[in-house]
Amino acid sequence: MGTQLDNLAIELPSWAFGNSGTRFKVFGTPGTPRAVQEKIADAATVHRFTGLAPTVALHIPWDTVDDYRSLAGYAEEHGVKLGTINSNTFQDDDYKFGSLTHTDKTVRQKAIDHHLACIEVMNETGSRDLKIWLADGTNYPGQGDIRGRQERLAESLNTIYQRIGDDQRLVLEYKFFEPAMYMTDVPDWGTSYAHTLALGERAMVCLDTGHHAPGTNIEFIVAQLLRLQKLGSFDFNSRFYADDDLIVGAADPFQLFRIMFEVLRGGGLDDGSPVAFMLDQCHNVEAKIPGQIRSVLNVQEMATRAALVDVEALTVAQEAGDVLDANEVLMDAFYTDVRPRLAQWRTEHGLPANPMSAFAESGYQTTIDAERVGGTQSSWGA
Repeated sequence: MGTQLDNLAIELPSWAFGNSGTRFKVFGTPGTPRAVQEKIADAATVHRFTGLAPTVALHIPWDTVDDYRSLAGYAEEHGVKLGTINSNTFQDDDYKFGSLTHTDKTVRQKAIDHHLACIEVMNETGSRDLKIWLADGTNYPGQGDIRGRQERLAESLNTIYQRIGDDQRLVLEYKFFEPAMYMTDVPDWGTSYAHTLALGERAMVCLDTGHHAPGTNIEFIVAQLLRLQKLGSFDFNSRFYADDDLIVGAADPFQLFRIMFEVLRGGGLDDGSPVAFMLDQCHNVEAKIPGQIRSVLNVQEMATRAALVDVEALTVAQEAGDVLDANEVLMDAFYTDVRPRLAQWRTEHGLPANPMSAFAESGYQTTIDAERVGGTQSSWGA
């Protein structure tokens, strides 16, 4: 399939394997992990059937353990490694009115200390990235000092940034609304870019594909951040309205194709690319493991289609101002059925030609349904 596509690796989120739901109900399912080790085992199963998911992201404190070196060893025994460490400053009463932006210095320091603890976890696991997503914001005009909150955020981020190692990165995510409805403190890629640019070269932007207003041209943002050398990572999911956290490519596969085309054009899959790809999805009604398998396969399929774009012909049409020819070149690639080619690639790499069917026939789900009885199932916040 080519070197670029062979470089495709998609990190899985540990929380995707726990119970999740809506604002109204979290649904329980048989076989749900009760500990982070079982989450890792499920993630390793996705990698075993797809060959696309060699790392697992942790969320602290949801995935807190006493011995992170031992946990890293457990992951490697299962054929994967631990990846991004995600902080959490949105599930504590002290953070009701903000964390890194709070007016109370004591609360800000608590949030900073949490991130410093996450860096220590990174040191133990060998993780490169500390990913920060903030729920900080306000619900009403006048509730908070917009400029003051930005100043406090910059100061807090700088304190954290000074503690990351030479081989580590701070990756700042953004979200245009929710849970704050009037103003979020990091609402868009420009705000994230401004803060990470001020911090330094080891600070990057994280783009979550569900964190934009309807109609936003996400591939433009991808192209711009790659151009500026500030695109650190993706959180892949899909949505119809906002942060729906659906299977990536489910709502708009053409958008995923367009995003992956810009990724390829911008060198995001070149050797040594700084861009990390990760899923960030909560499977509310579908089975967890197949949901992750389908997700990584969707990314691979759209990346493969994007690689088929005749860039030379596209450039000729664009420079000639031939609108219809340029669009046709792009659409020809998008409409190409690459599934037989991908099945062959999997067979050549010792993987099942159809990972979804192979997993269903493996009996893994039946086994964990029977074995994971008792204890407390993992869920949001655990």
